[in-house]
Amino acid sequence: MKRILSTLITLLLLLNLAGCQSTQSNTPDINYALLNTPVFKQKKIVSQDEIFSLNEDIKTQLDHYIKEKASPIRQAKQLLNFLMDNGDSTLSYQSGANLVASDAFYNLNANCLSLSILAHSLAEHLGLSTQFQRVHIPEYWDQSQGYSLLTGHVNLVIKKTLQKNEANKIFFLEPTSITVDFDPNSREQKFKTSKITKDRITAMFYNNRGAMHMIRAEYDLAYSYLKGAIELDPAYSGAWGNLGILYRINDMYDLAEKTYQHALSVDPNNNTALGNTALLYRLTNRNDLALKIETKLESIRKINPFYMIVKGNEAIAKNELNKALHFFNEARKLDSDLHDSYFGLAKVYYYKGNLSRAERYLKLALKNAEFTHDKQRYEGKLAAFKYLASR
Repeated sequence: MKRILSTLITLLLLLNLAGCQSTQSNTPDINYALLNTPVFKQKKIVSQDEIFSLNEDIKTQLDHYIKEKASPIRQAKQLLNFLMDNGDSTLSYQSGANLVASDAFYNLNANCLSLSILAHSLAEHLGLSTQFQRVHIPEYWDQSQGYSLLTGHVNLVIKKTLQKNEANKIFFLEPTSITVDFDPNSREQKFKTSKITKDRITAMFYNNRGAMHMIRAEYDLAYSYLKGAIELDPAYSGAWGNLGILYRINDMYDLAEKTYQHALSVDPNNNTALGNTALLYRLTNRNDLALKIETKLESIRKINPFYMIVKGNEAIAKNELNKALHFFNEARKLDSDLHDSYFGLAKVYYYKGNLSRAERYLKLALKNAEFTHDKQRYEGKLAAFKYLASR
C-alpha cells in the first residue's frame, strides 16, 4: 500500500477531530437546532464563486498557452502541461493548504482538493466539461500541528462534450475523457471512484477550512465555515462530525453528542464520528458504551498500517514508549514500504536514548519516503545526528 497524496476532505484528530468521506444519495433536512448557537459569532467566509474564480492574469496566460485548433482532449493534456510549466512539478502535499483556485495556481504545493478545483476552473474557462470524483482510498491519517488528520482523495475527469452531429459517431483514435489526478500512486492502484458535485467539493473546502481554524483555536471562523458546509450540503456527514468536535472542545457536551448522532444518521458508516462518540462517552463516565464502540472500530482498523501509526504516535505523546514500539512494528509488518512507521521507530529509540538505532530507522524512513518534503525533513534530522556525533 503506497501513501496517497491526499486532501483533507475530512479531518480527524483520532481522539478529538472527526470526519466522514461518504457520498449520500439522499439530502436530509438541516437540523437548525444543532446548527444555530449563540456561543459563536458568524464570520464572513469565502463564497463558492471566489473559490472557483480565476483572475485575468491566469486566463490570459492559459489562452496564450492553449492551441485553438486542438481537440478537447488534447486541450486537457495541454492544460496539465500548463500547470506543470507554471509551478512546482513535485506538487508537495500540504495539509493546511486549502487554497482558492487563483491562489493554488501560484502555489501548486497545495492539497489535491485545491488542485482539482484549479484544474476544473481552467477546464471550464476552455469550455471543457468536467466531473469531480471521490477516490475511495483506505483510511489514512496525516500529522499537522500535533493533530492526526483523517484525509481522503479527489480527482477530476475532463470530458469531451459531444456535439449534436457527433452523437452517433464512434471515436477510435482518441479517448473521450482524461482523468486529472495529482497523485501517481492513486492512478497506479486504480481505486474505486464515485461522482461528487461541485457543491460537495465546496462543502469539503469549507470543512477543511473550518477544521484548520479549529486547530488554531479560531472558533468563530471554524463555526462559520462548518455551518457554511452544512447549509450548502446537509448530506455531508463529515461537516456535521467536525461541528460536533467544535462543540465538544468548547465543553458543550450535550450538543456535541446530538450532533455526532445526527452525523451518524446522515451516514451510519462515519467511523470517525462513531469514534468521537466513544471519546465523549469516556469524558462523561459512560465507559461501557465507549468500550463497545472502541472494540468495534478496533476490529475494523487493526489491519490498517496507518491506524497503527496513529496509535504509535498517541503512545509517544503519553510517554508509553514500549506500546509505541509495538504499534510501529505492527505497521511495518502490515506494510514495509511506509516511511512513517520507520520514522516512528526512530522517534521511539531517540527518546529511549538509543541514538544508533534511531539513526538507522531514520535512514530507512528516508529510503522509503516518496515526496520531496518528507525526504528533506529526514535529511535534516540525519544532518542533526551527524552534528551531535561530531561534538
